[in-house]
Amino acid sequence: MTPRLLVAGVGNIFLADDAFGPEVIRALEHRPLPPGVRVRDYGIRGMDLAYDLLDGCPTAVLVDAAPRGLPPGSLSLIEAEPPDGTVVPEAHGMDPAKVLALATHLGDEPLPRVLVLACEPAVLPGGDDLLPGLSAPVREAVGRAVDALHALAPALLADPAGPVPPLGRPVESGPPSTAALPGTAPG
Repeated sequence: MTPRLLVAGVGNIFLADDAFGPEVIRALEHRPLPPGVRVRDYGIRGMDLAYDLLDGCPTAVLVDAAPRGLPPGSLSLIEAEPPDGTVVPEAHGMDPAKVLALATHLGDEPLPRVLVLACEPAVLPGGDDLLPGLSAPVREAVGRAVDALHALAPALLADPAGPVPPLGRPVESGPPSTAALPGTAPG
């Protein structure tokens, strides 16, 4: 059976707060989402995610660390715009914009609705630096992200194109903003 909602953790566990997505997926092992939701840690496997986005699921939620100019640990919900053809698809790596472009390139059908549950990072190493482990504010956001997914999943299963419930804190509430993808300025 094709799931009706894909929840995808993305990020590199060796790059500090970039591991937010995989950590949220790991936390969901103890608090599973309802039937009809496929939960998967993609890590940095963009090709796997691109193919799974083409698997007939009407909605996907990517869980990722994304600098948006908010205090570290803040959650935001982003509605990703469909690729416009200016982003070059890439088969290796996990740049979400390039993954969506790759999925568009590989498939004949439109992509599912893609939401991004983003966490503002405090620490993202540069270059080839390896720095495993989440910062304190991002680690504290893992539980809030699990709570948010438990609120989002039933709404998205009931109506994949419908409105989504607001996130919990004042800086985490309001309708999902539209942005090209994480890393863009808040919309």
